[in-house]
Amino acid sequence: MTTRPVFIGAALVAAAALAGLAGCATRHVGPPNEHFDGRKFRNAEPPPDGTFWDFLRWQLFEPGIAWPDQVSSERDSPPQRVEGDALRVSYVGHATVLVQVAGINILTDPVWADRASPVSFAGPKRVRAPSVAFEDLPPIDLVLVSHNHYDHLDAATLARLWQRDHPLIVAPLGNLGAMRSEAKDLQAVELDWGESVEKGPIRVTAEPMQHWSARGPIDQNLSLWAAFVLKTPSGTIYFAGDTGYGNGEHFKAAGRKHGPMRLAILPIGGYEPRWFVGYAHMNPEEAVQAAIDLRADHVLGHHWATFRLTNEAINEPGERFSAAVAGAGIAADRFRAITPGTVWQVPTEPGQRIVP
Repeated sequence: MTTRPVFIGAALVAAAALAGLAGCATRHVGPPNEHFDGRKFRNAEPPPDGTFWDFLRWQLFEPGIAWPDQVSSERDSPPQRVEGDALRVSYVGHATVLVQVAGINILTDPVWADRASPVSFAGPKRVRAPSVAFEDLPPIDLVLVSHNHYDHLDAATLARLWQRDHPLIVAPLGNLGAMRSEAKDLQAVELDWGESVEKGPIRVTAEPMQHWSARGPIDQNLSLWAAFVLKTPSGTIYFAGDTGYGNGEHFKAAGRKHGPMRLAILPIGGYEPRWFVGYAHMNPEEAVQAAIDLRADHVLGHHWATFRLTNEAINEPGERFSAAVAGAGIAADRFRAITPGTVWQVPTEPGQRIVP
């Protein structure tokens, strides 16, 4: 029997409070700027009005479409390194992607936990196991953490990676405390929007995305969220863990500043009901437009078919994304919603780019 969908922020804040985890709150301390008032971060576009009663209305009266309890996936055994112009991506599940490029192994929002939750007995449970066993991961050099929600920042997985490989961990401002909850000696570089750090031949820049943060009941928007642009010798890669589309300006600005992108890794799931989650989560059609705004040559659609967070059916995001790609006149082998366990050798040639 499947469980009711759970919006990762509001529901897990309540779960954290019940579990007595108020101490998990994290925050940034620093001078104000255009998206930080000295205490809280904000997006360029203000959020819509919403209340706890809106959340209850959704949970009580809009149960959504049931998912299966378990789905099998293909398994991947990645190589140790990928050299030259090759770009190999393995979709591990949800927002976790293993990117191998220019001799560097990169993980995005690594989550190997069974639940996207602060507790082991409640919260969204995996329906697909990670397609790469942790023991089969090659040495990880670089880890990107987009924000602090439990389906994106898994402190236990980060602790395992730190203890095994000591990678460069890059996160937005204010997230180090949450990452250290399972490994007190863990080190990370925290970036504001527009700031950069280098790992070998790769330059990582944090850029805006339209989202929010909360790790517990007292830290909403006290830490930052960000997309990342990776300038590599084999092309530019864009990764957004969770983001709404809004007016699209944050995608258009990234496209002007960093494009064209050889690969954009964009979320396509977690979008229903639109009236409640549309501000912070794109739907598949918006993801296609975001890719066009970014001047992306290739797209991997993620954030679907792993944790049930919202109302849509398990396969709907992929089906709608493929239909939107076809409707935009883009080749299906360039904008792909691959299922967890699929490996993609991303081509070097750009093909016919859609002009924003």
